Amino acid sequence: MSSIYSSTAMLPSFPSSSSRSSSSLTPRANMSSTSNQPDAPTVLGFGGVSVDLLATVASFPKPDDKIRSTSMKVQGGGNAGNALTCAARLGLNARLISKVANDAQGRGALEELQADGVDVSFFVVSEEGNSPFTYVIVDNQTKTRTCIHTPGSPPMIPDDLKSSTLVSALKGVSLAYFDVRLHETALVIAHEANRRSIPILIDAERLREGLDEFLHLSDYVVCSAKLPQAWSNAPTVPSALVSMLLRLPKVKFVIVTLGSDGCMMLERSIAAEDSQAEEMDVDNMVEQLKQKIDSVKSGPTCVPSDITILQAKGVGTICGRLFLGKAEKIPELELVDTTGAGDAFIGAILYGSHQLSSIGSSDRSSTSLGYPADAFFKLEAPSYHNGSVRGRKLGPGFRVCLFFLFYFIGFFWIDIVLLVPF
Repeated sequence: MSSIYSSTAMLPSFPSSSSRSSSSLTPRANMSSTSNQPDAPTVLGFGGVSVDLLATVASFPKPDDKIRSTSMKVQGGGNAGNALTCAARLGLNARLISKVANDAQGRGALEELQADGVDVSFFVVSEEGNSPFTYVIVDNQTKTRTCIHTPGSPPMIPDDLKSSTLVSALKGVSLAYFDVRLHETALVIAHEANRRSIPILIDAERLREGLDEFLHLSDYVVCSAKLPQAWSNAPTVPSALVSMLLRLPKVKFVIVTLGSDGCMMLERSIAAEDSQAEEMDVDNMVEQLKQKIDSVKSGPTCVPSDITILQAKGVGTICGRLFLGKAEKIPELELVDTTGAGDAFIGAILYGSHQLSSIGSSDRSSTSLGYPADAFFKLEAPSYHNGSVRGRKLGPGFRVCLFFLFYFIGFFWIDIVLLVPF
């Protein structure tokens, strides 16, 4: 849930003794975004935006311990804020709806999003209360982070969003993204997007209020490792993905992120349902793909199955294709933490889906998106003039998710856009 965009303008103003100590603040990266281009697609996001206070420690404290941080950063965060920042940096017109207070943190978050090319004109700004913020403990020993979130107050409610504002926000949008937070307001936007035939992608981190309704409205679902089984009660992750596509007929694909083990995607293949596709147990198919992917000695990659009738015991069958993504192995000395990796993954999905929509094809039966798998080889990410380039310069915090960004959701992308360091 933490940070991609950074801020020097969001100093913590909470009354505490810690405010007396000086903090090392990350300066804003100098980069040229290709967002807000007239011919670029527009993606609308709704969800969490916050200020993250990241304290790096040598190792996570034990109960009742008193330890010192090795560094302190104040950065913009929140799932939707991070994902839309990534999408904007990749060249999309990114439009975001959320709520902050008119305090130093809220103003700083808006300034940083605007600087990255994110349209924040539809934000709700409360004159009272506080903006959302998160304490993030970065464990330098295990390279993990622990988040302690304080929601914004007052929370966003449907009455905060006028109908005329909603109409304007959805104008020209080709894809809507939700992190399933602030669900009452989010569902108002999602239903209107669905009425206008705007595809919906959701980030399903965990079981939460409003998730079921969102799943039935969605065209694309990205979820955490535990969510598919928790939602479906299926015995394995692959069989849970089959269950999700069977129970959610509108969904075209489901992706599950698996941390250092990479990621897995099950894509529906409607056009091949009447063909003579082979039938195979979905768990056995995953094992076959693992054997193929293990033969790749280095580097992130993706291995797809053929279009197959996939059977899950006790669940049912679905016609589709499995994709297994292999994670890049990051040298320990280069790995800072996984802050923002999952949100950058979402941003890359938003970008990748639009790239595919621009590729013409005479064969629209190979994928649920309507384009053959070979088309993915032609995808390229934009290159930037400052701060973000094709090459080897990148912040190690982003290296952990590069395989997400361009080898899985792009499936077979050749070129990689490298994001700037924290």
